Amino acid sequence: MLGQIDAIANIAVKDLAVARHFYEDTLGLRASGGQGDEVAVYRSGHTCVFVYRSAYARTNQATVLSWMVGPRIGELARALKAKGVVFEHYAMPGMTLEGDVHVAEGHRI
Repeated sequence: MLGQIDAIANIAVKDLAVARHFYEDTLGLRASGGQGDEVAVYRSGHTCVFVYRSAYARTNQATVLSWMVGPRIGELARALKAKGVVFEHYAMPGMTLEGDVHVAEGHRI
């Protein structure tokens, strides 16, 4: 039923000004309507990233947004690191690291 419809990622943040700097200046996303004091909306490919201020921000300890970047993942990780992005590294069974890229069962994450 929903398989052919683009989804929207919803990301809660404590400080919208800091989030705007990160999504616009670090990641290079462009604002796409719906901007205000409590929300910022960005286009990413055919989807939207909805960033909003929330008292519950930073309580999720799981992945909230991923990009399917293909073979450029190493190059993009290095470029983001050069912009100050800090990558998390996890010790998980069957997973190794190549720089800041996790590798598991042939998948680069």
